[in-house]
Amino acid sequence: MPRILVVDDQKDVRAMISMVLRVNQFDVVEAGTATAGLQLFRDQPFDAVIVDIYLDDSNGLELVSGMRALVPDVPVVAVSGMSAFDGAAMSEELTRVVYLQKPFRPAELMRAVEMARSAVKDKSPAPLTACAN
Repeated sequence: MPRILVVDDQKDVRAMISMVLRVNQFDVVEAGTATAGLQLFRDQPFDAVIVDIYLDDSNGLELVSGMRALVPDVPVVAVSGMSAFDGAAMSEELTRVVYLQKPFRPAELMRAVEMARSAVKDKSPAPLTACAN
């Protein structure tokens, strides 16, 4: 069963994402802060991560960069309530990231997870976007 780390500072959002993933046969580990998320990522293997871009204690894109420094090919879905992903600089660590706008439907979340997993397998060169409205 694939394992996904969900890092979001909003407990209800984490719970919703986790419920959707569990229904779709994923093992889910949750973190409410970037610090906790990075520690879990260091301690355990994950098949993908879902990270909120705007965390209370950190910038989610910095967290993604830190995770990608440890595991360069980890599939990433970055979520945000903002309509623009201005912080998505074209650094090596932020390539092949799927960006998903909140609010999103369960099917959109699952499509974003599959896109992220495929992008890493295919070595797609550019950031990808899967925006929900």
